[in-house]
Amino acid sequence: MNAIRRPDNGMRPRRMFTFTGAVLAIFLGVAGARAASPADHLIVKPGHHHWYEFGVASWYGRFFQGKTTASGVPYNEDALTCAHRTLPLGSVLKVTNLRNNRSVIVTVNDRGPVPKDRVIDLSLAAAQDLGFSQRGLAPVKVELIGPHAEVAQLNTPAGIAPSR
Repeated sequence: MNAIRRPDNGMRPRRMFTFTGAVLAIFLGVAGARAASPADHLIVKPGHHHWYEFGVASWYGRFFQGKTTASGVPYNEDALTCAHRTLPLGSVLKVTNLRNNRSVIVTVNDRGPVPKDRVIDLSLAAAQDLGFSQRGLAPVKVELIGPHAEVAQLNTPAGIAPSR
């Protein structure tokens, strides 16, 4: 008795799509992780891709005033600084409030506490410059513009010494 066989090479189409989907998901996951990795983009060259992220920013202020940050410098709510979980201390960031398109240059000098649902915790001065100190939270774009703190001095308000 001869049965009619399908020419599927022993693989069912459903398994083929499952395997292809898994490979695609892994590829996109690795590509996404690669794009978000700050370590690869610390040296920013003009015209080249640079590291950035979108998310929600918050600010921290009076309670932490004068307490030592992760960088060893006392926290100053009037300085243009921030806390970020992963970027190297001393990194210079441009933070843009996506509600009003205002930007500020800040230096990473602390690790947190940054709430898990936020990408960055800014000083009071930075939140005021971005126009969300009353609201408390803002959707932002965070861009790495350099690994050195000297650039942050350009955006320090008059009469306030930059934190180092």
